[in-house]
Amino acid sequence: MSFQLYNTLTRSLDEFAPSDGKTVRMYSCGPTVYNYAHIGNLRTFTFQDILRRTLRRRGWTLQHVMNITDVDDKIIDNANKAGQSIGEYTGPYRDAFLEDCDSLRLERPEKITPATEHIEEMVDLISRMAANGHTYQSEGSTYFKIASFPQYGRLSRLDVKGIQAGARVDNDEYEKDDARDFALWKASKPGEPAWDSPFGPGRPGWHIECSAMAMTHLGETFDIHTGGVDLAFPHHENEIAQSESATGKTFARFWVHAEHLLVDGQKMSKSLGNFYTLRDLVAKGYPAEAVRYLLCSTPHRKQLNFTLDGLKGAVTAIERLRNFERRLKAGGFPEGEGDGLREMAAKAIADFDAGLDDDLNTAQALAAVFDFVRESNIRMDAGKFFEGDAAPALEVLDAMESIFAVLAVSKEGKMPADEIEKLLEERTMARKEKNYARSDEIRDQLAEQGVVIQDGPTGPTWHYAD
Repeated sequence: MSFQLYNTLTRSLDEFAPSDGKTVRMYSCGPTVYNYAHIGNLRTFTFQDILRRTLRRRGWTLQHVMNITDVDDKIIDNANKAGQSIGEYTGPYRDAFLEDCDSLRLERPEKITPATEHIEEMVDLISRMAANGHTYQSEGSTYFKIASFPQYGRLSRLDVKGIQAGARVDNDEYEKDDARDFALWKASKPGEPAWDSPFGPGRPGWHIECSAMAMTHLGETFDIHTGGVDLAFPHHENEIAQSESATGKTFARFWVHAEHLLVDGQKMSKSLGNFYTLRDLVAKGYPAEAVRYLLCSTPHRKQLNFTLDGLKGAVTAIERLRNFERRLKAGGFPEGEGDGLREMAAKAIADFDAGLDDDLNTAQALAAVFDFVRESNIRMDAGKFFEGDAAPALEVLDAMESIFAVLAVSKEGKMPADEIEKLLEERTMARKEKNYARSDEIRDQLAEQGVVIQDGPTGPTWHYAD
């Protein structure tokens, strides 16, 4: 089956393969580091991780670039209020973002790069646009002339026929459908960082940053550009205009966007008390892998309603998978191989991959795994699961883990798994020797460490308490 991705540019499911047949060149809009990332931001980054893992599972290599926006209006305002340079202000938030990514088990892109290291490339790109007649200057700033680029609005399906000629916007972000000429280079103002350029001292606008960084590291045309759906206009629309007016070439072949996230059915807002960072949720006792599971269990093009009950359900779902893995690894099954189990496992993996191939349908992929787990547990309970069935069953879990990465237990502040297993072996021996006092003592010792023991027909299993 071919790999299908919904392309915002074409408004259709299109078959994807890298242009050179081997390496996917992908650019992702990274964080603007003026605060901690919230779970809405993290949903987009988690979707990007699912995408890159799926691309690699299909046998392609990746050259994935993510920017870090470390200069824009909000950053400058906040840094000035804090009496800090932009580097001093953004550094802790950049580090916190990367820590959150590690906690969520997000693979690092091959290149993560800050905007402020690419000023020269931005200036060069603006100069190329100017040479092609797409810019003008006003009060020391340089603007992109939308009327000079007839394809403007193609990505967001925006009708720009009625825009007022010469109407400009200086803010980095503005309202949807408010199509205006936008700033490429902003004139220097007192108290703001500035760089020299042929257009005078100043700083880049937000939109030019991604165009310059993407083309510097991926070339003038690359395979996939990702981001949240809120970036389609104006940011991504402006990226296309800037890049293609300078090069005359297609900027990105595929545009892939993640939908919005709601919390308890409402837009996330601090005033509503439903604004969460990953750190907030971990502080409430939820493991980071449960947050990851919930963020990626709904396909990226569907709106996700994030609730604490949903997060509890994610904890339960992961524990069900972990318990199945423990049963498999504990062994003790009858010799031989069960009727049709190997074929059932192969079908589960095929269905899992088919879900991912269908525009990253994570819900369908997970359903294939859980259907297999349910049937396998039924066989185990009935004594109809055999030694030879364990390996293909583990292959199903391995396939899932290669994409979802939730089975490994977070170790922060917890008793190490090898120590737990050692105590369980001692407890099993004590029970065989009818030393129930020692058996109970070990159970209590583990309980004090937040470890829950469950005795079953194939031996004890364990998990960390919620």
